[in-house]
Amino acid sequence: MAIKIYYDNDADLNLLKGKKIAIIGYGIQGRGQSLCLRDSGVEVLVSELADTPNHEQALKDGFIPVSAARAAEQADIIQILTQDHVQAKVYKEQIKPNLKKGKALCFSHGFNIHFREIKPPKKVDVFMVAPKGPGALVRRMYEEGKGVPSLVAVFQDASGNALKIALAYAKALGATKAGVIETTFKEETETDLFGEQAVLCGGVTELIKAGFDTLVSAGYQPEIAYFEVLHELKLITDLIQETGISGMRRRVSNTACYGDLTRGRRIITERTRKEMQKILKEIQKGKFAREWIRENEAGRPNFNKLLKEGDEHPIEKVGKELRDMMPWMRK
Repeated sequence: MAIKIYYDNDADLNLLKGKKIAIIGYGIQGRGQSLCLRDSGVEVLVSELADTPNHEQALKDGFIPVSAARAAEQADIIQILTQDHVQAKVYKEQIKPNLKKGKALCFSHGFNIHFREIKPPKKVDVFMVAPKGPGALVRRMYEEGKGVPSLVAVFQDASGNALKIALAYAKALGATKAGVIETTFKEETETDLFGEQAVLCGGVTELIKAGFDTLVSAGYQPEIAYFEVLHELKLITDLIQETGISGMRRRVSNTACYGDLTRGRRIITERTRKEMQKILKEIQKGKFAREWIRENEAGRPNFNKLLKEGDEHPIEKVGKELRDMMPWMRK
């Protein structure tokens, strides 16, 4: 299937004129999207829990937060940006009773729609606009007259204009300046979860700890091990992000490049790749989603146990001490 990318000329902001957009959840992404939408001339309603830092930030930014129910009642487009594990509860209790024909539900991650935790009525549009960057970056790029590449998907087209409305929303975030790639809720959700689990979070953190443990158990100083397997990682990931893997290889030493080319496959073996395929199948079949939902319903016992174990790994202690020596890393 040929990739479809939309730009400024493909989107019409006028489709949002006279419409109210509710942002449910004023976190990092919620704040970034709200400010961009407002500056694009769209009327924005913000919903956030009272007596929270996000609520205070919304007030500082000139919004008057209301309940999710009130926001959903008044808005034409309802963007749900709370955390995945609370979206279904907020939807069922506060949003669903206020949905009427002609309204639209918007998401920036497809988890709850794809895994049917949220089952929208047929009378509303359901689409996704997912910036491929944190809300702070979305906002900064907008202020600089640029944009963050984003994904767009339509799950339900009740009005016949869902894609056009989604593209107008994306344009209001500045995304169409960079390019908006068409996808599906299924593709976005499954690839996002896989990337987090197998590479970006799960894969990388276990690789770092394994490298650290290997060096320390061989008698090397923990501080030296930390620099070699964790601290310098940012240099490499920055190069990869800016120039690709091939570009990184041509910007590190020839020694490092040769080690990469000849030893990397001994770390990421066929067994590793088979385990990645297993993880992907668990995601595709909904096994991970069901596990995560049950974990939250039970009060997160395994989550909290594993998080605590990770906090107690020796790399965290030595890392804190070394970061205290680096004033440029302090906020």
